[in-house]
Amino acid sequence: MSDLSRQSLSSKNPFMRLVRRIPLFAPLLKRDFRLLWMGEGVSLFGGQFQIVALSWLTLQITGSGLALGTVLMVGAIPRAIFMLFGGALSDLLSPRRIMIASNLLRSVVVGAVAVIVFFDSAELWHLYVFSIIFGIVDSFFHPALNSIIPRVVDRDSLESGNAILRGTHELTYLIGSAPAGILISAVGMDLAFGIDSVAFVLSAICLYNMSEIKGKIILSADERHISPKPLRIDGILSDVREGIKYAWGKPAFRALILAIAVIDFSFSGPLDVGLAWLADNRFAGGVTAFGIILSSFGGGALIGTIISGTIKIRRRGYVLAIIGALLGIGLGLYGIIGSVIGAAILSVIMGVGVGIFNIVLISWFQKEAPPHMVGRVMSLLTFASVGLMPVSFALSGMLVDVHAPVMFTVAGGMTLLACLYLLCVPVVRSID
Repeated sequence: MSDLSRQSLSSKNPFMRLVRRIPLFAPLLKRDFRLLWMGEGVSLFGGQFQIVALSWLTLQITGSGLALGTVLMVGAIPRAIFMLFGGALSDLLSPRRIMIASNLLRSVVVGAVAVIVFFDSAELWHLYVFSIIFGIVDSFFHPALNSIIPRVVDRDSLESGNAILRGTHELTYLIGSAPAGILISAVGMDLAFGIDSVAFVLSAICLYNMSEIKGKIILSADERHISPKPLRIDGILSDVREGIKYAWGKPAFRALILAIAVIDFSFSGPLDVGLAWLADNRFAGGVTAFGIILSSFGGGALIGTIISGTIKIRRRGYVLAIIGALLGIGLGLYGIIGSVIGAAILSVIMGVGVGIFNIVLISWFQKEAPPHMVGRVMSLLTFASVGLMPVSFALSGMLVDVHAPVMFTVAGGMTLLACLYLLCVPVVRSID
């Protein structure tokens, strides 16, 4: 079908007419972005069932916050180790092919867990193996996703494209986490893992139908002069070093990467381990309460991503520092909240801040990085985000069993310090 015919059909489609009227939805006019969005949406929705099921299965097997922290930790270690290699490969190979392979591998792994749970044979070591394999595959998928967005979205629409994808991520938290908790409570965890396995396959099908898979990739003018390099281990290592050297040589990149390392270290463990522990030990409702809190966070983050994708945010350096500081205060408040309703309200507010923060940060990095180095720069940012997660999960697992309020307070204080550091860096304050 010709492009003219496609445009004629889309003009008669009520959904496409709505998309044309709202600037936030402009990226959806591109077929490849629509397929990317649909594939991610299906995958993310299925992922909510897996997230709740894995946390709850670990707690039911062991009854220990420390065990949950270590299960998450062993997945975060390979995710951090291989993240930079994933970014280098995304600059060398087709990001879509990497994403397809990752989705199919994850489908097999999650499907295997579903079978084990179905036969009531799940043991703690199974969850460790699952977490390790999942972490390795994730380390290649996420840099590919971050590097492909600028290829299918116009530069002026990057905030909108990121907002749509991140907003879909948060929407799945909103509509997926609570139903996942209810489903697990009513039916069992095997079905939850099975839903996630099928979702990965459906996502891979969407990605396969994107044009790059069929050899139609279009390079930007800045990329055409770059000769393709053979895929060799020493070449990949050289590319990784080149990306690190480039990003570290930019003062604004360096300051933000350091701050993100501290902020995400402070957030990842306390939220992933701490909220599940609170639902199991402090709040009424158990796994259903856990799902409600996650859904509330996702709803707030969805609002935040819509705001950041719709409104032109100025003085972004100040915005990142101030929102980050407010998030630190909110993180500390989790330690003293005594009800599911209070935790849900706080999660909505926190989600709004996280949604705005993520879109502003990611879009700025994608715009500032050279086109041929986007994968490596974004993987370095992601590495900063996940590199200390293993330590965060392990510490949170130990501290939450000892004194949860202290854990949340310390984590919030570290976030505040990181944001004060950003306010002290002139090049960050000057980001507009």
